[in-house]
Amino acid sequence: MQKLSLSHQLNQKLSPQQIQFIKLLQIPTAELNSRIEEELEINPALEEGADEPEEFSDEPSNEEDSSNEKDELDIDDYLRDEDVQGYKMQGDGPGDEEEREFTIETQQSLQELLLAQLGFLKLDEKQYLIGKQLIGSIDEDGYIRREMELITNDLNFSANVDTSEEELEEILFKIQSFDPAGIAARTLQECLLLQIERKDQDIPAVGLATKILHEQFEEFTKKHYDKIQKHYGIEESLLKECVDIITKLNPKPGGVTDSELKTIFVIPDFILFNNNGKLELSLNSKNAPELKVSRSYTEMFQSYDKSSKQDKKLKEAVTFVKHKLDAAKWFIDAIKQRQQTLLRVMNAIIKFQYDFFIEGDDSYLKPMILKDIADMVEMDISTISRVANSKAVQTEFGTYPLKYFFSEGIATDSGEDASSREVKFILKEIIDAENKKKPLADEKLEEALNKKGYNIARRTVAKYREQLNIPVARLRKEM
Repeated sequence: MQKLSLSHQLNQKLSPQQIQFIKLLQIPTAELNSRIEEELEINPALEEGADEPEEFSDEPSNEEDSSNEKDELDIDDYLRDEDVQGYKMQGDGPGDEEEREFTIETQQSLQELLLAQLGFLKLDEKQYLIGKQLIGSIDEDGYIRREMELITNDLNFSANVDTSEEELEEILFKIQSFDPAGIAARTLQECLLLQIERKDQDIPAVGLATKILHEQFEEFTKKHYDKIQKHYGIEESLLKECVDIITKLNPKPGGVTDSELKTIFVIPDFILFNNNGKLELSLNSKNAPELKVSRSYTEMFQSYDKSSKQDKKLKEAVTFVKHKLDAAKWFIDAIKQRQQTLLRVMNAIIKFQYDFFIEGDDSYLKPMILKDIADMVEMDISTISRVANSKAVQTEFGTYPLKYFFSEGIATDSGEDASSREVKFILKEIIDAENKKKPLADEKLEEALNKKGYNIARRTVAKYREQLNIPVARLRKEM
């Protein structure tokens, strides 16, 4: 016998307008202008410029006029018994509500950032294809480890691009000038040279460090400092300066964090100014465009209102105008709501991380997760995530992606949470103070942090050390 069962399932759905607002909310300032231009192009009822104030007559209006003004966009008389789809903005799906099952990635990968820089070069089509192939050959550490001959063959046979290794290297050298410094190197030596050559070569220690990388790279990697010192006939103090400069270079330029990548090209969404101890926040002016509903379209609708309500073609015209007017008003309101949401979230972050924004010192950053801000502004965590993942704030200490202020907490002996950045700061202090003739291994660093009350595992110490671009103990050893 067949059994019947009844189950309840709750599905949260978003309307097309809600979906469009989410898209508006998460795009960064740099893309907002393009989105506005797109809407201006498809909706003639939307115009640029400040909204015009309503004109008032000195003569009192009668009841009928007052009613017409109040119900200016009420067209129930026209649309009675009509099943008219609501206005859908470009890119909407079906008119029905859509399931809340979508993700829109806003983070840029290393390759996307490199391709963006490639676009700034004045290349012909063939050169651009070569550049794309080279960028696609960059591994996660930031190196091109494939032979130029193999990449040339790929272009010749797979992409039908007739090129040579010489032409390939010509484009490669251009890519090696991109940020982050050292990108697209073929060897560690080339990677370090690409970075140090951007420094001021007139500084004696920088110039000599560059020569060491060029001429004595093998001796340097083996830490044969005495041979290098003898080769150049220099004082030990100058050699130490050179070693310090070289060891601060990044051996893995492709391993930079998302926030570091974003700061290369980011246009700040917020401007934070410290006015004698009082923090003043404002939106980037690009976030506050002047938009208005077309006066001609409004007048067109008002003229229809005085015409016959029985004409079918007139109904269709009224429906079209109504949809465009509604869409224009909705878009303007959505832009304003976007501004309000951004300011609420950023003000909450400032309040939570107030000490950092006053001092500009990473050690003042508190452990902060999305839920902390969501609770403060009484918004959904997903909303905070969309704002944090794609926005940045300009401060007197630099421009920071909002993601920079969120971090996991690490338990301390006192029962409180310490920011991962605070732990990194302490870790760096310990390493800076170590005896460089006997640098501390990760196990010893773990013990030192535990003694200071930070409950942290050795593998976490190693992870933080790598994120700080600090080499292992044997490579930190000095003379």
